[in-house]
Amino acid sequence: MKLISLIALTAALVLSGCAKQKPYDYSAFRASKPASIVVLPAKNSSPDINAAHSLVSVMTAPLAESGYYVFPVAVVDKTFEQNGLASAADAQAVSTRKLYEIFHADAALYVDVVSYGSQYRVLDSVTEVSATARLVDLRSGKEIWSGKGYASDAQSDNNNNGLLGMLITAAVKQISNNIADKSHDIAIIAGATMLTADGRNGSILPGPRARLSSAQ
Repeated sequence: MKLISLIALTAALVLSGCAKQKPYDYSAFRASKPASIVVLPAKNSSPDINAAHSLVSVMTAPLAESGYYVFPVAVVDKTFEQNGLASAADAQAVSTRKLYEIFHADAALYVDVVSYGSQYRVLDSVTEVSATARLVDLRSGKEIWSGKGYASDAQSDNNNNGLLGMLITAAVKQISNNIADKSHDIAIIAGATMLTADGRNGSILPGPRARLSSAQ
């Protein structure tokens, strides 16, 4: 996990060297002060049927490391199934008030997988994962944060991310010498870059458990 944290930090440094961005408005996030998060089943806009479950299954780790209590994915899935909500679209259509009554979580994370898997090119293939997410306060129904995550095994996806691309390639090789599903390994990194509280403009803010950990 230290390597993944390094990648998230490098992403912040690389992206901060690009064109200046407008400071992200964290006013709603700070007012909400969420301590617990439920990650809802993800919508899948990619052609891979395994994409949504793969990405959601690795999102709890970076959120927990950022200082939040995160409901176990298996428990969340089972709860929706018992309530007759078999699809991600059905789960994400549940009102925030009802979600709060069911889970008593401060906030819910809504995820949409944009791309997942290998894309074949003339001389090579690139495995990439990208997703969008938004965090909604279940007590007020207000969106308090939104962000994007992306990771690829290509060394350089564009002129600005060469260093980050090389680190991602190195991380993928170190995660497993016998890769059963490279896309899932890339999803781990995409989730970390999107949901790690690393101080980058637009990243999530640290949760209360992060502050407690640093004080100990």
